[in-house]
Amino acid sequence: MQLELTDQILNYIQEHGKADTIDLAAQFSEDHQKIIGALKSIEAHGEILCSETTSTKVWEVTGEGNYVIEHGSHEVTVFNAIPADGISQPDLMKTSPNAKVGFSKAMSQGWILIDKSGKVPLVRRKVETVEDLVQQHLVDIAAGKAVSILDNIKNDYKKRKLLSENTIKSFIITKGPDFTTTLKKLETDLTTEMLASGSWKDLKFKEYNFEALGAPPNAGFQHPLLKVRSEVTDIFTQMGFVEMPTNNFVEASFWNFDALFQPQMHPARDAQDTFFLSDPEKSNKFPLDYLERVKSAHENGGNGSIGYRYKWKIEEAQKNILRTHTTGVSARMLYKLANQEGGFKPVKYFSIDKVFRNETLDATHLAEFHQVEGVLAGVDISLGGLKGIIAEFFAKMGLTEVQFKPAYNPYTEPSMEIFAYHKGLGKWIEIGNSGMFRREMLDPMNIPQNVNVYGYGLSLERPTMIKYGIKNIRELIGPKVDLKMVQESALCRLDK
Repeated sequence: MQLELTDQILNYIQEHGKADTIDLAAQFSEDHQKIIGALKSIEAHGEILCSETTSTKVWEVTGEGNYVIEHGSHEVTVFNAIPADGISQPDLMKTSPNAKVGFSKAMSQGWILIDKSGKVPLVRRKVETVEDLVQQHLVDIAAGKAVSILDNIKNDYKKRKLLSENTIKSFIITKGPDFTTTLKKLETDLTTEMLASGSWKDLKFKEYNFEALGAPPNAGFQHPLLKVRSEVTDIFTQMGFVEMPTNNFVEASFWNFDALFQPQMHPARDAQDTFFLSDPEKSNKFPLDYLERVKSAHENGGNGSIGYRYKWKIEEAQKNILRTHTTGVSARMLYKLANQEGGFKPVKYFSIDKVFRNETLDATHLAEFHQVEGVLAGVDISLGGLKGIIAEFFAKMGLTEVQFKPAYNPYTEPSMEIFAYHKGLGKWIEIGNSGMFRREMLDPMNIPQNVNVYGYGLSLERPTMIKYGIKNIRELIGPKVDLKMVQESALCRLDK
């Protein structure tokens, strides 16, 4: 019956007194790591064995060395390829994949020469026969018989990548103070029966390893987007903003478009840009007096504006959609603000939530993404204040390479697109839009004339891409997400 590996080691030490774990691996035809594991099991029983670490340098044949063992050295292969009447050097180079190295080595050994006496230089043999010592040496090393081979020869083979020199750590084992060839099972649990009977006094318990890391607990991991979202919320809160309720993915076109002074013939309201709902297809819950003022603003303008001069249709405003931005939430909040008891009071609002657009998916576009919205309403505030707020926000995010570009929006004037530089993509990418809300949008809400409102809408995904060095947005959301990236991503990448 085959003895346990621990018993084999103890019996070997009983007979020989001392052993190297590498020698034991060869003796028992076992993997060296299994020998180490068995040694650790014995050591858990006390001072049965003493062990000291040591290291041994061993030479191992590489993949190219094994090729030489099978086919012969490169220099001998080249020598054997030369016929009695010689061969041109270009033709000789075609005889084997390693002919260039073999030619150089054969020349240095003095086995071959280049004869230039004829019209065409020929490579000829200089000696009749050669002995393939390289192949023989490698065969001996592979068989563990490399004692007689000089170190300078081994180092030369190492430079030629035929050998590799590796260091193996092992243990020298000797008998300990409590040496025995019989191992008693160690107890792992102290039971009530042991305590009641007193048998625990005669038992030996396995020591606890207080340095063991233990098994990692199963737990969820927070996605980088959620980490950045949490930090953005903290930034807005530090800047005095109050979060708006955004728990309505389905929005009426009235709040998403019409209340923002976006005309009903605008391209964004086409099916190729917006997801329309079929059930429920329409909404009817609008403040009717406000709806009439919005209609008048679209058709006739007011307060110096001439409006869009088209026939506004309630049917278009009633259509339900998956919201294309969270600015519709801002419009609803501003309407409530203007019509609250006690009159207008300056406010700072923000929101972070999902929006939906019928986009073609690419490295920087998704059909479903997050919008970060900031809205500030106050007396006589200006575009300079808007740029200051945006600059402060991005400074807290750690995005220093930010640019503004003039733009057009139906509901803001002046308007600015916001760009940030993505080092991974090597280009500037748009991360948001901003501007001063137009009077044509504010007047129907009954916002006082001396009150200005400005806001900005940002992407959450694109700044996250920049902060985490992600080049393709589809690696951040969707089926291409690397779960290992989610598990190992930093707790927070916003620079403080």
